[in-house]
Amino acid sequence: MSDRFTERMRDAEVIKDTRLLGDFTVIYCKGVHPDAARTPLVSDGAALGVYGKKPPVVCERCAELLVYAEKRRAFCPKDPKPFCSHCDTHCYKPDMREYMREVMRYAGPRSMWHGHAVDGVKHLLEGRKHKKEMRRTNGA
Repeated sequence: MSDRFTERMRDAEVIKDTRLLGDFTVIYCKGVHPDAARTPLVSDGAALGVYGKKPPVVCERCAELLVYAEKRRAFCPKDPKPFCSHCDTHCYKPDMREYMREVMRYAGPRSMWHGHAVDGVKHLLEGRKHKKEMRRTNGA
């Protein structure tokens, strides 16, 4: 684990975003991989306590995604960081990007019943704002 990663993972926004990714991945994993063997996540972020006392419990495939997502979030070049779906710099590899998109599409609507209603409303408002700005800058 690099010093830069450790430093970035201390940032409150990075912690919040990483925990949210963990929560969404748990929702997805339980719903889409119901029969998969799940274990607590072993990652650099989990070792730093980013997820709190209990790291997410996910299957192996979802754990790989979270480990990858931790690094992508920690080293995001944008400040402030936009939602990845609204970003002009795509730092995920195409296969991981598609997998994360699948996780978000599944878990996003279901997250309302898992304590993320406010995050969902913020995301919707940010999406509307982004689309409005895109129309304005593209002259439409």
